[in-house]
Amino acid sequence: MELSNKTARQMYEEVKANPSRKKFGFGEKAALINIDVQKAYTRTDLYKTAYETDPNQIKYINEIAELMRAKGWPVIWTYVAYMGSGEDCGVWGTRTNTEDSLQNIKFGSDRAKFDERCKIDPVKDVIICKKMASPFHDTLINSLLTFHKVDTVLVTGGSTSGCVRACGVDSLSHGYRTTIIEECVADKHESYHFANLTDLAIKYADVESVEAVKTWLRGKN
Repeated sequence: MELSNKTARQMYEEVKANPSRKKFGFGEKAALINIDVQKAYTRTDLYKTAYETDPNQIKYINEIAELMRAKGWPVIWTYVAYMGSGEDCGVWGTRTNTEDSLQNIKFGSDRAKFDERCKIDPVKDVIICKKMASPFHDTLINSLLTFHKVDTVLVTGGSTSGCVRACGVDSLSHGYRTTIIEECVADKHESYHFANLTDLAIKYADVESVEAVKTWLRGKN
């Protein structure tokens, strides 16, 4: 194992400046998956489970979503919420049982609600409740993307080291070109955030700036 005194941020910046792998690139048609942009994870003023990396994250997500809708491409928002008993969280919900625990994000609760800053189109956008880390796990996302003839997945939301990473791995595994939008993902600590951006960029996905993604969307007929 190679040892280093560099921070996760420094290592990410090095990989970003000198990529060791060629990029997968964008394909012909994309879907946007916004992962768990809900108050439990975005409202740092309300919940200790929340986190923020770029203060403009949700603004950027809204901008990308608007460009996607203009093209008639799928915009998907996921959230997590569980039954009153918490049983549908499965073994994932057995490690702790506090008011902040995952299985205690109940249906209809404030923690389960999307952040009020999210501009969700109730007619055009797809909303999916997921139970596990990956939005592909036991949801209709893969069949939905197949129906829409999508070959590219754009990923936003959180957390970078958890559900975003799981989405990146599963998206590649299902055969999609996958792009993590750098300013649109967030985590609790910079070490987790940048270490996982590095690993995703080397192995499973492209990590692109919000401007690069917007430029591609605007130029794509």
